[in-house]
Amino acid sequence: MRLARGSDLTACWDQGRRLRTPHLDVAWRTNRAGHPRTGVIVPRFQFTAVARNRLRRRVREILRRYALASLPAIDLVVRVKRLAYAASFAVLRAELSDVVRRVI
Repeated sequence: MRLARGSDLTACWDQGRRLRTPHLDVAWRTNRAGHPRTGVIVPRFQFTAVARNRLRRRVREILRRYALASLPAIDLVVRVKRLAYAASFAVLRAELSDVVRRVI
């Protein structure tokens, strides 16, 4: 399930724990929903909408395939950095997998 409301994203970012990688900033906190919820933030950084949407889809797919099954009941917010636009799918997957292992 997604974190869609801005207040949920902000609360997770302000009150949760954080971890930084070369391409991603990740924040998480426990939730009462009983299942993991994720949110992906892709700032503009003067890139086109096509590039932003492609990057957003990549991060969501990595989360769906490799992370959601193993996550406990937490809210997880992933904010991509400017360098992530040039990163390959494998690099992003490795970084997110490492973050998920640290969260668990």
